[in-house]
This record gives sequence, structure tokens and C-alpha cells, in this order.
Amino acid sequence: MDLRMMEYACEVYRQRSITKAAEALRMAQPSLSQQLAKLEDELGVTLFERGRTGAIPTKHGDRFVEQAEQILRMQEDLTREMRERSQGMVGELVIGAPAITGGRILPSLIRAFNQKYKDTHVRLVEETTDQLEQLAVQGVTDLSILALPIRDERLATTTLLTESLYLAVPRREQRGRRGVSLKDYATSPFILLKNGYGFRQTVLALCAENGFQPDIAYETSSIETAQAMVAHGLGVTVVPEMVRRQTGVVPVYYPLDPPATRTLVFVYRKDRYLSLAAQAFLQVYKELYDQRGGS
Repeated sequence: MDLRMMEYACEVYRQRSITKAAEALRMAQPSLSQQLAKLEDELGVTLFERGRTGAIPTKHGDRFVEQAEQILRMQEDLTREMRERSQGMVGELVIGAPAITGGRILPSLIRAFNQKYKDTHVRLVEETTDQLEQLAVQGVTDLSILALPIRDERLATTTLLTESLYLAVPRREQRGRRGVSLKDYATSPFILLKNGYGFRQTVLALCAENGFQPDIAYETSSIETAQAMVAHGLGVTVVPEMVRRQTGVVPVYYPLDPPATRTLVFVYRKDRYLSLAAQAFLQVYKELYDQRGGS
């Protein structure tokens, strides 16, 4: 059994279909079926049950893929590390982030990184929080920017920043005070991000801490849209400091009392080799952060 056989089985496992796996691997479906049958014959167990619904992994298949993926990750990490030992920093750096958060944080970081490391290309991956966490676990991204808490224990974190949270309300509800209690808005319609976005869970947890479950009037995939809807009187929402709108029709922002914050972190898989490019990117961030006085 060689690594190629493991790659075939893992792709069938991911696709739950030999036909789709063959397309992803750019090989003929009959050839993949033959290779899979050969592997099962060598192992003496059935890895997948074939049927009209696709290729369903057996308990043996689950166990095989679990170990095969670990071996493939180790092989990939070892190859990358040895290449970097001989050639230095090479290739590309894959950074994952939610679109709005990434738009606020990454441009200055990438510019500083590119000025210092001209031969390393930075590729951005923009997805929901849940998807980014999975991509980090799978090793698709070298680094991803997410908010605490991180649910998967296989991921390590490096703190990026902590920022205040604000309640955004329609301008007609403006009150002459500096801070507001979230409890005072327990009966207000809320505008939240959709499932899959980590900040939604942050807001729900904050509401729970204040003793209520919000009445969710609207859901959106964009914090910008949520704020625009608040500005037009459709409800209230909670927003991080960095994404507060500065132009156009804007809501009124109040600091929460008691204060609430969120912490953003870089995440990466604990048991994987952290590339020189990823290490350098973290160092560039530290240098910029220090220059700004830690703010």
C-alpha cells in the first residue's frame, strides 16, 4: 500500500461517491474503482459500501481514513519542512478570515508581509466561521482569523486583538447617555448573522448572560447589512468596534454596560508543521502591533 492509495480512499470518503472522487482526482472512474478494490483486497476488509446513494464508508473505512489522513498530513508537513530547510521560505501562505473582519485587519498586514517577503504569495480564503474552523483543522489554511472561543481542541491559537462590543440602535431611539444595558433591549427585535457565523453565537451568549433570548427579526450573512437595517429602524444588533459604520446612514452606537468584548486569534492546527511563511506572518503582525503601542 502506498500513499497514492490512501489519497484515493480519502477522496472517496470526502466525496461519498467514486464518480465524484474520480473527477476530483482527474482520473477515470473505472480506474479508481479498480484501485479501490485492489486496496480492499490487500487490506482484507471492505472500506466502502457501493450503492445507488454513493460510496458509504464502513466502520473499517472510517478507521482507515482517520489514520490515512494523519499519515498524509505528516508526509505533507515533512516534505514542506525539508524543502524549507534546504531552500528557505518558499511557495504560498494561505490565510483564512471572514470577509468583513479580514477586510479590516489583513490589508496592512499583507502589505507589510509582501514588502519583507517578496517571493511568498499570500492567498486569501473567505468563508463563514464554521467553515474556516474546519479548513484550519484540515490544514487547508496555514493561518485563520477567528474569534474565541475555538471549539475544536486540535487547534492552537495566537492572540491577535481584543475589542469592545457595541449595541447599535436606530437613531430615533438615541438616548442621552454613554452606555446601555443589553437587558433594556430584551424585547426589541434583533438582527443577527446567520448560523455558521461565530459572531452570532457571541451575541446569543451575551443575551443569555443578560437573562433573555433575543427576538430575531432578521438574519443576514453580512454585519454591514445588519447595521444598515438597524439604521433604517428595523431592529437592533451588537457589533464589534472595528466594523462600526462611519459613513452613509448609520445607527447610534452605545458601549455596553457592563462592558463586553471579543478576542480575535490566529488559529492553526497544533500537530502540524507551522511553515516559515506562517511564522513570519505572525512576526510581522507582532511588529506592527508593537509599533502601534499594542492598540
